[in-house]
Amino acid sequence: MIGTWISTAFATGISFLALDSIWLSLAASRLYRPRLGPLLLERFDVAPAAAFYLIYLAGILIFAIAPALVTGRWTSALARGAMLGLVAYATYDLTNQATLRGWSATVTVADLCWGMCVTATAATIGFTVARWMLARG
Repeated sequence: MIGTWISTAFATGISFLALDSIWLSLAASRLYRPRLGPLLLERFDVAPAAAFYLIYLAGILIFAIAPALVTGRWTSALARGAMLGLVAYATYDLTNQATLRGWSATVTVADLCWGMCVTATAATIGFTVARWMLARG
């Protein structure tokens, strides 16, 4: 069972990181820098980014994949992942919009949509890997 969770965490983490890397490489110059330029660092800080990815991966496993394995439905992983993404990204973006001068509502809307999509996708991939591993015995 521990091997299943390790494989699930790996697949979920790699899929999330790969998709998020693509998004950030495309959106940085087109969305974030034009709207949030003065607020952005020239280069991101690896330590807090790594902490985010590890904590968020745990959240996907606990709040989306594990409950979906109980129901046995990939649609549960998808829906729970989307909801987790909405809650997490809304916490960040709406707090920034409420407290920072110059935070863009366009960034907030784009981030909320992205957070839902990337988390739902990673949760569904992780669920699929877990089901496959469990079926193998």
